[in-house]
Amino acid sequence: MKNIVIDTNVLLSAIYSNKGASYKLLSIIDSSKFTVNISTTLVYEYEEILKSKSNLEIRYIDSILDYICSVGKKNKIFYLWRPKLKDADDDFLLELAVKSNSIIVTLNGKDFKLASEFDLKVMTPKDFLQYIGEI
Repeated sequence: MKNIVIDTNVLLSAIYSNKGASYKLLSIIDSSKFTVNISTTLVYEYEEILKSKSNLEIRYIDSILDYICSVGKKNKIFYLWRPKLKDADDDFLLELAVKSNSIIVTLNGKDFKLASEFDLKVMTPKDFLQYIGEI
């Protein structure tokens, strides 16, 4: 089974459109083909960004986040390499991916070029879905 960390931009994309790979990934988030890894920091970011940048009612966002928390594998992060990436806000995501040995699923792969230093893969939602045979 593959471990993944989902960048916030993927969730935001899934909320904006039900036609793309981001939505498909979110719709199978409880799949037996992969495990979604989360941390407190990541869930807080999901909440902040989704509530400020989407037009969904807060109760729907809360339901999505509650479901992600119920199926996601919780991780405690004990190391801080910050700053490592160009966008310091992405450092905690890299730390989570290292801790959980996860593929980073993002729409901004260029922001995670240094992930290769940790032997981590970075994929778009579409690439990941192809990788696990879902499309």
